[in-house]
Amino acid sequence: MAIFSIKNMVKLRPYIAASAVAALMVAALPASAQKTTRPVLHGKHWVAITGKPLAATAGSMTFTRGGNAVDAAAAMLAATSTMWDTLGWGGETQALIYNPKTGKVIGINALGVAPTGATPEFFKNQGMQYPPEYGPLAAVTPGTPGGLMVMVAEYGKLSLAEVLAPAMEMAAGYPVEENQADNMERRKGLLSQWEHSKKVFLPHMKDDDSQERAAPYAGEIFKQLDLLATLQKLVDTEKAALAAGKSRKEAIYAAYDRFYRGDIAEEIVRGSNEYGGLITMDDLDKWQVHIEEPVSTSYKGVDVYKLTTWVQGPVMLQALNILEKVDLKGMGYNSTRYIHALYQAMNLSFADRDFYYGDPYVPPVEPVEGLLSKAYADQRRAQINWQVNDPTVSPGDPYPFQNGKNPYTELLKKWTPIPPAADADGADGFQVAQNVDPNIMTDDESFVAGTTSIQAADAEGWVVSITPSGGWIPAFIAGESGIGLSQRMQSFVLDEGLNPFNVVQPGQRPRATLTPSLALKDGKPLMAFSVQGGDTQDQNLLQFFLNMTEFDMNVQQAVEAHNITSYQMQSSFGAHKSEPGRLQLTLNVPEWVRVQLGKMGYKVEIVDRTYSPITGIYFDRKTGSMWGGASDYGDDYGVAW
Repeated sequence: MAIFSIKNMVKLRPYIAASAVAALMVAALPASAQKTTRPVLHGKHWVAITGKPLAATAGSMTFTRGGNAVDAAAAMLAATSTMWDTLGWGGETQALIYNPKTGKVIGINALGVAPTGATPEFFKNQGMQYPPEYGPLAAVTPGTPGGLMVMVAEYGKLSLAEVLAPAMEMAAGYPVEENQADNMERRKGLLSQWEHSKKVFLPHMKDDDSQERAAPYAGEIFKQLDLLATLQKLVDTEKAALAAGKSRKEAIYAAYDRFYRGDIAEEIVRGSNEYGGLITMDDLDKWQVHIEEPVSTSYKGVDVYKLTTWVQGPVMLQALNILEKVDLKGMGYNSTRYIHALYQAMNLSFADRDFYYGDPYVPPVEPVEGLLSKAYADQRRAQINWQVNDPTVSPGDPYPFQNGKNPYTELLKKWTPIPPAADADGADGFQVAQNVDPNIMTDDESFVAGTTSIQAADAEGWVVSITPSGGWIPAFIAGESGIGLSQRMQSFVLDEGLNPFNVVQPGQRPRATLTPSLALKDGKPLMAFSVQGGDTQDQNLLQFFLNMTEFDMNVQQAVEAHNITSYQMQSSFGAHKSEPGRLQLTLNVPEWVRVQLGKMGYKVEIVDRTYSPITGIYFDRKTGSMWGGASDYGDDYGVAW
């Protein structure tokens, strides 16, 4: 077994002076002893962590009602969706659940699909290079309501009414936080174009534009009465089914049917079509939640589980396979060598993501077996240039590692790390969606866009990690349903040369960035962790995991640690931009490391904090207790008991 260490990576020696080596040793020491701004959460009975304090409270309330971790996670999902915590009710939900009764990890696939009429030709005829970022044409079918109801029906203990109670109380009116209120005001140019979005998000808007502010003020009671009515319909349907003698599970599925096949579905379709949307009743009827087997890899005795290629989760598993035979600890935490190793492993893994990942329920079949092969990782590791960054990293060929032949060799030959893009004037006949309106996010904003994260665990042994997203502000609300639709369509491509597995077509899921994580050791839960932040997600989660396993940080230290961010992969949003060599660091990384990285071809940027709002739970085998961590980056918050 080859081990890449400080001693045998001799090619880098010319870049490191004696003083730098001494600094490396010093830099490595504080990793497991750093102070944190927040304490570790310690729980004996349960832990509930998510993106907002009020939503974490919803999880704790559900536990006190007698719910298990699945119920609590669903309650937090409902609450964060109601708070528009970079997601809404019409978005998508991705979850991993550890079932203590079977000892198995379960995947929940509640990502919507492209609706009828969503084809490359349709979007090209609209003058678009990619599907748009916002509005009804950006929407895939709603997934979060179905995902929530399936999880509660199959693995929860409480009724749907009990799980939805906190969210319904919030929909009736809750004091909106300043950041979200200001976000509504900042996006009012788009929101005002859609009648029902305007009604919800801009309650103070006047026709003559004479108001001081269109959005709610910080602390104002923010009401969503249409959404409340929709949630009440679900609860009423469940109640009627129970009264008719149906079981708890059957009653929840009756509510599911009303959302996707009844009057709620009809209003979503009507409201979407009114503004040119494509979703049909048939699209909603045929869509389904998949309960599936996740993929996994073993890293030095720890089994890490991810959802498969319909999200980017396998990227982290590929990177771990590449890094497993590298002496990361010997390199030193956030040393030049360590950062270079992470960046290059991510380059290789994300290049594979950008070409091979897509919806496994729609042909062609992704080569996931080959991608996750340890032998394939050996081949990819051998391609790393240990002296400089390689801006030309391309997808590999995993097919031989699953005894197959690559059907896309001609496309691979033409593939480029930087996708073709329309020029500023649109002279090639296309229009980059993110440049059509000043309210649209910048490239950097879109790179980290979307999502909250949810972790829940209980004494019975249930563990849940969720990364829901979609329907963030500025969301298009479909009619009087109160449901803000997803914007996930933009993650498709229209050209098979970019990714033959992710070309938009009706009934297909876009390859999303959303990536919950579970880690087991000796068959028992060790960690649950996820993060918001678009294409940075598996970058941050990779570093969180290594902080825990290689550098002995506790969970709070690991979520607060200042990570690096690469922009070399193709963005999953907007113009799908790629910036090879771009590397964001914080001042926590020593100056000499930054200088050496610059000499190695990196375009180093210093920021106060890289985007890394990680949440996690660690299961301490010594004490039998649960340790929770919530990043100090944003509003992430946890409650434990």
